[in-house]
Amino acid sequence: MEKIKERFANFQKALLRLKEAVEERSDNPLLYDGAIQRFEFTYELAWKLLKAYLEYQGIVNISSPRAVFKEAFSVGLIENQEKWLKIIEDRNLTVHTYDECVAKIIFERIKSDYLPLFIELEKRVEELIK
Repeated sequence: MEKIKERFANFQKALLRLKEAVEERSDNPLLYDGAIQRFEFTYELAWKLLKAYLEYQGIVNISSPRAVFKEAFSVGLIENQEKWLKIIEDRNLTVHTYDECVAKIIFERIKSDYLPLFIELEKRVEELIK
């Protein structure tokens, strides 16, 4: 459980930084870059947090983000599996290519779709580790 609490604390810090970036004015290209980088950190910490929790519950042999999100959905840790899987696609786009138009689209998805998912995850895990 200590590993989960440590990962959760790191996830919370990244989520706070992501919230700060998303709340800024969105007409600055530097903002997109910063917010997307914070999104990438938050994503990494989210799937690793879920993986640690699943392992704590005895669910092992899951090593990819896709497998972790699917398993977390199947056991009720997260909702809206489609959006969680879309996060993987968008994260891969941001890591492997840079296009300002794509960055703006993903920035908007972070604000509208992904930030709420991360916030839901934070609340859910907080309930589970109390």
